[in-house]
Amino acid sequence: MKMVRGLLGMIALSWMAVATAQVQDIPGGPAVDQLNVTPGVTPISQEIHELHWMILIVCTIIFIGVFGTMLYSIVKHRKSKGYKAAKFDENLSIELTWTVIPFLIIVGMAIPASRTVVAMKDTTGADLTIKATGYQWKWGYEYLDGPATGVHFLSNLSTPQDQIDGKAPKSNTYLLEVDRPLVVPVDKKVRVVLTASDVIHSWMVPDFGVKQDAVPGYLRDTWFRAEKVGTYRGQCAELCGKNHAYMPIVVEVKSAEDYAKWVKDQKAAMAAATEDPNKTWSKDELFAKGKEVFAANCVACHQANGQGIPGTFPALNGDKKFVLAPMKEQILTELNGHPGTAMAAFRDQLNDVQLAAVITYTRNAWDNAGKGPDPVVQPSDVKALR
Repeated sequence: MKMVRGLLGMIALSWMAVATAQVQDIPGGPAVDQLNVTPGVTPISQEIHELHWMILIVCTIIFIGVFGTMLYSIVKHRKSKGYKAAKFDENLSIELTWTVIPFLIIVGMAIPASRTVVAMKDTTGADLTIKATGYQWKWGYEYLDGPATGVHFLSNLSTPQDQIDGKAPKSNTYLLEVDRPLVVPVDKKVRVVLTASDVIHSWMVPDFGVKQDAVPGYLRDTWFRAEKVGTYRGQCAELCGKNHAYMPIVVEVKSAEDYAKWVKDQKAAMAAATEDPNKTWSKDELFAKGKEVFAANCVACHQANGQGIPGTFPALNGDKKFVLAPMKEQILTELNGHPGTAMAAFRDQLNDVQLAAVITYTRNAWDNAGKGPDPVVQPSDVKALR
């Protein structure tokens, strides 16, 4: 039996060693064996780090003092040594001591903590304002002022599905990587205005010392000033549904020169990608574009094979209520969502061309081709019902 236990122990230790060897620090994210609060790269995150240490030290001193005194009293003044318990009703000096000293300790901790909390809420004097909108399950960003005014995009999880399904080795940025990161300039005060389109989300980047809820129907704001160029990662920190774990945040902090170049490239790309909703597209064009839109926005719920998730998300393969029915109801569902279900509204997330493309794709993918009316939906059809 001892040999078996020893063998099992050696196997467990070997497995732990191999697992630990495979895990690496995440660039801009948590580190292996990290136990402490990250110092971060913003003034607020550094203040939080210092407050954490100050309060931890104060609590440790109190713990040692209180329990040390108790242990000493129990050991040195126990009944077996002949000591008798003192009998008294009150002692003004002791009562004043255990009231005044804790009060002073609390005030000593509250003053710097309050100063930091006030600073966290002070979004005035921002150099740049960005609106972040939480969707199930992605983030949308829109630059409201500054050189990048008008730039907007969706930021989706980019971890390959094979890694999520366990069919491929996981990268060290597993579930913390996106197709389009938020980009900001270094040493600039960035105000982030937050809201959500469906449920409560939370925008959290530990290296910035930022965590702010995004509430549907409300605008809330926070800010950060990154003092170091680099890539920083976070996640939605509010339980927001089935794919809550697949809603990362990635922020790239660039130098002034690189940021200016990024802005120029984004505006050029937006101008080139401007799509005319009145243009008539071919079926093949819409199908190819719709496949990309489906992969970026729909596959997590409805699955790559269109079978959905029983009891939660309906199958699109063979669906006679919407996909294989006249196009009107499917267009309205894509635009407005479906009340009482997890189907989100894509009115503000996708343009008319993207919506027409993804609807055309679902009507011709899998086994749906040729089985229903309106196999091709044009952007003008979506525009008419928007």
